[in-house]
Amino acid sequence: MMTIESRTERLIAVREFVSTLAREFGFGDEDISKIALAVDEACTNVIKHAYRHDPSQRLTITVRPGNDALEIVIVDNGLQFNPNDLQTPDMKEYLSHFKKGGLGVYLMKRLMDEVEYNIRPGMKNEVRLVKYLKRSPT
Repeated sequence: MMTIESRTERLIAVREFVSTLAREFGFGDEDISKIALAVDEACTNVIKHAYRHDPSQRLTITVRPGNDALEIVIVDNGLQFNPNDLQTPDMKEYLSHFKKGGLGVYLMKRLMDEVEYNIRPGMKNEVRLVKYLKRSPT
């Protein structure tokens, strides 16, 4: 488990923490990069949107290895977010207008096998990311 201040400068340490554990679990470089990017996006969303760049706030990243999957849970006390309010971006439209930002949730869903939000009024917010380890046949 790692707890960080709500500062984007701390994301380097988060990526290193998650990457190290993913490598120890048996993931290859490509999956490690996907996991690190997805966790970075989730933490960035918390820092920017849930905490509105308030550096006095904290978020916790917990990595739980299972039999065939790595689960990463990010917990915060910030503003609540309803992922059902988001629409899947039209990437052709997005790219043709040179838009920036707004793809974090989309990327997380593309990079990870499972993305789940547990948002309960009056309680902590939780984002759960899961990546399955695809073992090669022996």
